Amino acid sequence: MPREIQTQVSPEVAHNEFLIKEHVAKLLNASVKELQKVVVLKRSIDARQKAIKFNLKVAVFFNDEEFVAQKIELPEYKNVANQQEVIVVGAGPAGLFAALQLVELGLKPIVIERGKDVRGRRRDLKAINVDHVVNEDSNYCFGEGGAGTYSDGKLYTRSKKRGDVDRILRLLVAFGASDDILVEAHPHIGTNKLPQIIQDIREKIIECGGQVLFETRVTDILVKNNEIQGIITQKGDTITANKLILATGHSARDIFELLDKKKIFIEAKPFALGVRAEHPQTLIDKIQYSCDYRGEFLPPSPYSIVKQVNGRGMYSFCMCPGGVIAPCATSPGEVVTNGWSPSKRDQATANSGIVVELKLEDFKPFAKFGALAGMEFQKAIEQKAWYLAGQTQKAPAQRMVDFTQNKVSSDIPKTSYVPGTTSVEMGQVFPGFLSQIMREGFKEFGKTMRGYLTNDAILHAPESRTSSPVRIPRDNETLEHLQIKGLYPCGEGAGYAGGIISAAIDGEKCALKIAEALLKKQ
Repeated sequence: MPREIQTQVSPEVAHNEFLIKEHVAKLLNASVKELQKVVVLKRSIDARQKAIKFNLKVAVFFNDEEFVAQKIELPEYKNVANQQEVIVVGAGPAGLFAALQLVELGLKPIVIERGKDVRGRRRDLKAINVDHVVNEDSNYCFGEGGAGTYSDGKLYTRSKKRGDVDRILRLLVAFGASDDILVEAHPHIGTNKLPQIIQDIREKIIECGGQVLFETRVTDILVKNNEIQGIITQKGDTITANKLILATGHSARDIFELLDKKKIFIEAKPFALGVRAEHPQTLIDKIQYSCDYRGEFLPPSPYSIVKQVNGRGMYSFCMCPGGVIAPCATSPGEVVTNGWSPSKRDQATANSGIVVELKLEDFKPFAKFGALAGMEFQKAIEQKAWYLAGQTQKAPAQRMVDFTQNKVSSDIPKTSYVPGTTSVEMGQVFPGFLSQIMREGFKEFGKTMRGYLTNDAILHAPESRTSSPVRIPRDNETLEHLQIKGLYPCGEGAGYAGGIISAAIDGEKCALKIAEALLKKQ
């Protein structure tokens, strides 16, 4: 059996296989020649001290122990072409991993995706960036792979109690991701590499007899005697099945409206909303690493910060070191921002959502919309941003210190947000209570991270799609909807996940529960 040890090393050692081996041999009072192999199991950065260290967990194989490099392979997926069908609405991580799990269990998924395939989406992303034209079915949020495909591919999750995180990571590696994601504390694939992985997952589903239908939007859900019968698409086609996984993501407002119209039980859910802040990456490195020059062995630094302001949590969200800000509207007449990083995280800027916790009471002005009150609150801010930005995809923007002082910025430098910016006093975008919390919060951030509160940081508004404004309630044991038999609300859009990994886990869970329910019927 290999011996596992934990140790700290310098950045230079952490990135050199021989130096790691030499370090471990010294710790064990052994010679390097006695060690057959040292395998890094986990790696993270400890930047709390002036001398930055990497924490390593390694497995040590001596010469008298057998070491066999393990190749990560896909499960033995079955041919399900003639098996019982399950409809999966949405080809984001929840939908795709649900479909893979269904195939593994011997069931045939029919994946319905309103957007285009992962390559076809690119033209529509260019249209929103360059021409300010929003395709309601194909954009940064909708299309094969979901919102994460072209807005980062971060795999870090705190949801380890929800399921087997390592299983999802290993599947991603088997489909082509770097095995570094199994080691890094904050794994990340990158927007430039994730599309090919998504395409390979889809091709495996089809190869095994499943179906994937693109540019196919669900316009009705067929229910009889409170039991799922199938769906109707915008093309007028009817697809029948008595099991349906609804994995449409946090921005599928038409689905929320459809459920509400059909009196299928949904409820308003609190979420968080704010701005996306962009700093020079060199400044964040200087703050986090306490150095003037990061060097080649340290990655661009992320940050994570949380404060309580006037009884509300204000915190960083979806932080993108070496990344850019993207336009993520899903309908004309609104502005939405998000961020992403390429795999190398080599852009000159760092950005993060800086958001404030909302409460159900904040949605009272929209109470007439019932369960959709939070969604309408969200929509009103996005539409206000669009109007203030000249009815374009430009983002309302303000220098950070100017915002805390209620002062319109006299100029806004070019930022990574390609559609451009318009100088606006952010108090015009947000309700007064929200603006005040953010003003106070940024001052508190500046006390914790010296140098963070600066006019070199540009705020873009709004960061509004942090999570779903609606929950589609389900039974804790069966995962079925509380009212409709055969309906499995799933992932971020249903209010049961918050990112690629947790959504994928939830998709697998729903598929397993469907298989379990069908087995009981036999």
